[in-house]
Amino acid sequence: MSDHEKGVVLRAERITKRYLGVKALDQVSFDLRRGEIHALLGENGAGKSTLIKTISGSVRQDEGSIFIDGRELGALTPTSAAAHGVGTVFQEMSLVGALSIAENIFLGHEQRRMGLLDKRRMLAGATEALNRIGVDLDPRTRVAGLSRAQMQLVEIARVLHRRSDILILDEPTASLSAGEARRLFEIITGLRDQGIGIIYISHRLAEIKELADRVTVLRDGQKIGTIAATGVTDDRLVEMMSGRTLEKLYPRISARPGKVRLRVSGLRGPLLKDVSFEVAAGEIVGLAGLVGSGKSEIGRACFGLEPLDTGTVEIDGKVLAKPSPKRAMGHGMIYYPADRHAEGLVTTASLRDNITLPSVAAGTMSRFGIVNRREGTARTNEVVKALSIKPADPGRSILGFSGGNQQKALLARSFAKSFPVHVFDEPTVGIDIGAKSDVYEYMNKLCEQGAAVVLISSDTEEILGMSHRIYAVREGRVVADLRGDELNEENVVRAFFGSRDASVTSGSVDRDQSA
Repeated sequence: MSDHEKGVVLRAERITKRYLGVKALDQVSFDLRRGEIHALLGENGAGKSTLIKTISGSVRQDEGSIFIDGRELGALTPTSAAAHGVGTVFQEMSLVGALSIAENIFLGHEQRRMGLLDKRRMLAGATEALNRIGVDLDPRTRVAGLSRAQMQLVEIARVLHRRSDILILDEPTASLSAGEARRLFEIITGLRDQGIGIIYISHRLAEIKELADRVTVLRDGQKIGTIAATGVTDDRLVEMMSGRTLEKLYPRISARPGKVRLRVSGLRGPLLKDVSFEVAAGEIVGLAGLVGSGKSEIGRACFGLEPLDTGTVEIDGKVLAKPSPKRAMGHGMIYYPADRHAEGLVTTASLRDNITLPSVAAGTMSRFGIVNRREGTARTNEVVKALSIKPADPGRSILGFSGGNQQKALLARSFAKSFPVHVFDEPTVGIDIGAKSDVYEYMNKLCEQGAAVVLISSDTEEILGMSHRIYAVREGRVVADLRGDELNEENVVRAFFGSRDASVTSGSVDRDQSA
């Protein structure tokens, strides 16, 4: 039976790609049907990016062939892939902020009349492209003024405007709120219903199970298998990806709380309303809430990244006056930001420079303004081994590492000195199961060493799997202090949405505030 008869719009057959002798893809076959969402799943380094870059023409395979509509095309280029209906929306946005939506949609194939840009025709075409996916935006709007979610939709509109029958979406919800992601899901399923074949890449298993028709799992450059998404369990997917079961993802962390190391009292600010909580040595305390609840702002305010009107932050009994990152670190608090690219890493620097930055700033690795690079390399090698950062190349650009390894480089900054308080803000967003496991083990070790750990997360499973206690946050308030038998998904979700029978202990705010 031909591809056309089977409804297959794309087939990659026995694709192999080598980098410096290492196989990034090893005889991988993959097919996509019209009108289906086919999820591509795997840990960082599994080969997902290489496969979609091969299909989109960014990378040329060493062996194997690609067929579109049953026609063998061999190796593609970006131009030939687009000409054959392949459109890719990568995680890194490719829009030009200074241009309008219409100009971005037509970028590279502008409409002209008598040698001049035909702006009226471009506006009409852009409006049509936006309408196709149900987006109500003025095509004359500058892209720089759009939200991340709106930019994502403009990227999709641009790709589909070029008559793409194959749409590749790479981590499309990584930076979106729950509401924005829900709207994107509606658009994606609408496109599937129009007959478009969609390759969907995400580390979020809940998204995969909700959206996908089929799932193909890669591991270490090899195809582990393709299965129907209907009824598939997290355990099955995790085991296919990593070879380990889900129950082994979260380490067993003994609850041995000691003295209070972090005490926050009466924080008020633009988004915070009388926030108080405490964290003891040897425990992980979760700050849980929906996107926009204020949970991240609490951590950022404690570290001096958000303004405060009133309130105090104490670290080991000493008040942190006028919080700032420098003062916070001086008092013993370190904060790992949610956006590692915008606030955590120096993206133009190497792995070594990113890891040793705190030591250089503190003057412990430089003399007379000259950095001791030999010492920096030695310390980096020590950290690389401790956190299993791959590849173990200190001089490599930080952008040359996977998301999980970039996150480990961010965590490595705490190796410069011993911090009694660690605040993790969405530490596993956009990283794979294996890297998550490494991050969780690191948090476990901090607990065993007597540190106080704050975990800020929108992932309910993560917050329940890792926390000894949980403070639920809603509308800038701590609305519940959950512990012991109260630590379950039902109580957390009730607190998120303000149910009157949410479990609120005597250690939390008044019941009339939490309702």
